[in-house]
Amino acid sequence: MTLHLSHIARYAPSIQSHIHLKSFAQILTIVMKHPLRFQINMQIMRKRAKLICYLVVLLLFSACTTSKSTVSNNVNLSHYEYASIINNDTYHIPAQLMEYEIQLFDAVENSRLKLVSDARIYELSTSQQKKLLLVKYGVNVQQEETVVTVNFIDYETGRPVASCRGAYSSLGIAGAGYDIKEAIKRVAKQISVTFSK
Repeated sequence: MTLHLSHIARYAPSIQSHIHLKSFAQILTIVMKHPLRFQINMQIMRKRAKLICYLVVLLLFSACTTSKSTVSNNVNLSHYEYASIINNDTYHIPAQLMEYEIQLFDAVENSRLKLVSDARIYELSTSQQKKLLLVKYGVNVQQEETVVTVNFIDYETGRPVASCRGAYSSLGIAGAGYDIKEAIKRVAKQISVTFSK
């Protein structure tokens, strides 16, 4: 019994110091971990706050872009039955964006107007030509806004009778291709409303 007590007495200081060192190391670890966690959490929160700010600005800017239709006061649009899309250098989408040109054709075709090829206009009768609209379109891509305009012109008189405008902006975040696609969706809606079935 005495032997055991002497052993305990001999090793007690080192055991005690070991316990103190272990508990000090645990405290030091806890102290060191918490500031790191705090810094990481702050960085995540900053990133999320920036993302939310970008989204709010994007939504506000998108709300400011206007898609609208303008119709001549002295024209009865129900009179028109045919449309022919005219391609020229002024109103032309680059070849790499042909898919969007297809969507523009679809937008006109989905209205009540019947599409006629510009090469076959002369096959229409005189009365049909009086009901024909020439369609010219333009695409203006800028970082702050992408605008697709589709203009309808009376074939016989050359007078503009309606203009549909679709606008969209992702502030350059989503890319020009996406902005054009969204602007076309908006102009298609305007065409459908203006020349409803």
